Amino acid sequence: MATITTEQVKELRDATGVSVMQCKKALEEADGDKEKALLILKKKSTEIAAKKSDREATAGAVAKAQKDGMGLLLVLRCETDFVAKNSDFTTLADTLATMALEKGKEEAEKAAPDLIGSAIQKLGENIQLGEIATVSAPIVGSYVHDGRVGVLVGLSGGTEALAKDIAMHIAAMNPEYKTRADVPADASEKVKALFAEEVANSDKPAEIKEKMLAGKIDTFFKERTLLDQSFIKNPDITVETLLKQGGASLVEFVRVATA
Repeated sequence: MATITTEQVKELRDATGVSVMQCKKALEEADGDKEKALLILKKKSTEIAAKKSDREATAGAVAKAQKDGMGLLLVLRCETDFVAKNSDFTTLADTLATMALEKGKEEAEKAAPDLIGSAIQKLGENIQLGEIATVSAPIVGSYVHDGRVGVLVGLSGGTEALAKDIAMHIAAMNPEYKTRADVPADASEKVKALFAEEVANSDKPAEIKEKMLAGKIDTFFKERTLLDQSFIKNPDITVETLLKQGGASLVEFVRVATA
């Protein structure tokens, strides 16, 4: 058996990031052949990933990448907040996000298993690739809150700063719909039925009940519709008013979260 030097171990560790002990064992198994040791470590990382794949990944991080006219958010999940804040984990998330933006979602998904397998070997937790979401528009703004919630906003007109302000609002308020027109008919009917029962128990006249029902439904959906929501930085105006003041219209938005 070849003698394994400290320099060989250091070189393999620098190339892979796994522990000194794992590098030494791989080199011993490969009889000092670095390329063979790399293959051994890769095989081992795949085996470790398979063993951990059924463990629940409820923590994680949101990474963003952006270029002219396009923004991307990527969710990478893990088991604990400790690993979610680890620099190796966040670097992996950023690497995959940049790859998805530059080369496409499919390329990132293809490269992910090997990259994630190596990270699992280093960090010792189940790691899973989550959502990859994109927005394309003349103006794109992005915001990531605490590494856990990410938002992209696409505007026609306005500025990137305005788009980012609206992204921050969406991160906090989590609207379900863009406008009232986007509310599905079945959702509207369910809400109407819910409040109809409540209003029916009132001793008010029929015409008052009708107004009460309409008011309750309107309030319910205003709280869940982006353009109708009061802007979080200035509750005196709605997001729709903010957009009009900025000479912009909303093209689309997307919100992702680690949990």
